[in-house]
Parts: sequence; C-alpha cells; structure tokens
Amino acid sequence: MGEDKSPLPQDGEGPSRLVAVKPFAIDPYAVTNAWFAEFVDATGYRTDAERFGWSLVFKDFVPGVPADPGMTGAPVWWRKIDGACWRHPEGPGSSVADRADHPVVHVSWNDAVAFAAWAGGRLPNEAEWECAARGKLEGVRFPWGDQEPNDDDFQPCNIWQGDFPAHNNRKDGFSGTAPVDSFAPNSVGLFNMVGNAWEWCADAFRIRSLARHARLRNEAAQANGERLLKGGSYLCHRSYCYRYRIAARTGVSPDSSTGHVGFRLAYDI
Repeated sequence: MGEDKSPLPQDGEGPSRLVAVKPFAIDPYAVTNAWFAEFVDATGYRTDAERFGWSLVFKDFVPGVPADPGMTGAPVWWRKIDGACWRHPEGPGSSVADRADHPVVHVSWNDAVAFAAWAGGRLPNEAEWECAARGKLEGVRFPWGDQEPNDDDFQPCNIWQGDFPAHNNRKDGFSGTAPVDSFAPNSVGLFNMVGNAWEWCADAFRIRSLARHARLRNEAAQANGERLLKGGSYLCHRSYCYRYRIAARTGVSPDSSTGHVGFRLAYDI
C-alpha cells in the first residue's frame, strides 16, 4: 500500500510498503440511499447533519446562495445549507426519491459507524480498503491500472471534467453522484472505489513522518479526532484534488458531513 512518488506528499501516502491483512469481505457497492433509508426506518436514527440542522453543498447545486464569510476552513465552493442532509442533499425541496441507487451522502463517520453496527458490518481500515481497491493489480495508481482519466475520451470513474470549480463539461455523464453500479468494476468486482463519493475508513487520520509539517498536521488531526477518508469524489480533478488515486487519503472530524462523502462496509470472515 502507499505510493513512493506521491503528487501529494503532505498527505502521508508514502512510503509504499507491504502490509499484511487478515481475510475480510467487502461490499461491491457503497451504501445506497435505499439501504440507509431502511436503517433509518428501522431505528429512527438521526444523522449528525440532521441534528446540527445543516450540511455543506457544492455551490453549483444551490445557485444564488452566496458563500458564508463566517465559515472557516471550508473552500469557497461549499455552501452551508440549512436543512441539507441525506434525505435532502441540496437542502429543503430536494429529495433522494430518484436517487435510491446512489451512494448516501451527508453522512458523518459517526453515522457510518452506527449504520455498520445495525447492518452487521464495519468500516474497512485503510490497508483493507487499498487491498480491495487494487484487486488483483499490483503497483498501479488506479483500480483499473495506470491510464490517467482525462477531460475528453477516457472517463473510467465519476470525477470532474473541465475547469474546476468554474465549469464541469460532464463528459462522464454526471455532475453529482452516480448510481453505485456505474462504470466498470475493478478486477475483483468492486464498483467506484475511486470517484463518486469519498468513503469513510475506520482509522484515525495520521501521517507517517517525522517531518515538522507532519507533526503539526498530526497534532491538529488528533485534537479534532479526525478520521480517514479514501477514494475521492465527483469533485476531484487533477488540477486541484488529485485524490482519486488508490493511495490518496485525507482526514476530517468524525461529525463532518458534506454532499460528497459516503461509505461502504467490510466484514470479518
């Protein structure tokens, strides 16, 4: 796992290393809106976004809503939308009624852990996630190999095409999330391991380095209780967020929710 020639060394992707994992199972798809609805109907669970009363939505999905100057730490293309949650991804008036087979989003790490306990699974750790994403291919950058997605004629996953964040030419057919079975699966039958929606992992976020920047980042991550995310999303583009690679990683606080973060389940066997 990991990548030696990382384009984002500040994220702690390297060095590449051998890691042993016990046998495990993992779902071929991210958890869908339909499956999450079953969980909510059975338990009455309220997500962190629902309890807080708001979540973050990409600016193109809420035209006319200005950026909130009081929001600190969030890029300018996010909008704080009251009422945005997994049921209403763009806020009041929006619905997942026609997105039952899309990945559930606006779910925090806390929400994902609660769902996993109900469903009899768990979140994968980072090593398991990378093992699953690589499938039968060793030393590759993407689940399909090393061919780089582009803005013109090769879109093997749901990411941004065009000038981020100004214009998405939607060559892959999607501006937001796509159904969880979109695009070709990897060599072991797993769909959308990169792109579409970020996926929560069980691990705390930590950078393996003695460098000063890593120590400072680790201190901040520990203070915030940050958890690991893998896989990138429909908002990733090489010019800005080149994190739709297998080794790519990031971390955010466990109560964070946005319109491009979901999860899938793993299982002990």
